[in-house]
Amino acid sequence: MNGVTVWFTGLPCCGKTTIAKEVKKQLENLNMDVELLDGDTVREYIKNKDFSKEGRNKHLRYIALMAKLLSQRNVVVLCSFVSPYRENRDFARSICNNFIEVYVKSPLDVCIERDVKGMYKKALKGEIKGFTGVDDPYEEPENPELVVETDKETVEESVSKVVDKLKEFGYINEQVQL
Repeated sequence: MNGVTVWFTGLPCCGKTTIAKEVKKQLENLNMDVELLDGDTVREYIKNKDFSKEGRNKHLRYIALMAKLLSQRNVVVLCSFVSPYRENRDFARSICNNFIEVYVKSPLDVCIERDVKGMYKKALKGEIKGFTGVDDPYEEPENPELVVETDKETVEESVSKVVDKLKEFGYINEQVQL
């Protein structure tokens, strides 16, 4: 099986990581080699606290490189990052041989309701500057391979759409049943 990078992008708290974790479980149940690179987890190890546009660009270039290297070893790499700028996602696509962009779409008000960390609340009060969706832009993907709408679909429905896309592109053997 060839490796692939599945890049989940969307506003903070839209459901990227929730979906990616469930996809990971399903792929592991098929004995597939899969890694999840998640924004919070990776930042913890890289110790990058620079959320400026330049800082985000640099951070996401590292992530894209990690994804490329892992996928070259036939790993399914699930990347769950806000990645607000198209240029970052385009860069990742350009260096990863096999790439699927998943736009995890959810209205801002739904993301605000889901925010258990209170980051939107702080950003709306002006306590956090440069927060994506509040005072920093999120550039929606123009041609993602897949769109999941987490305000209209269950987690299971969104996960199924991702798994089906992996099957469609030949990364999961059609004979394998989940």
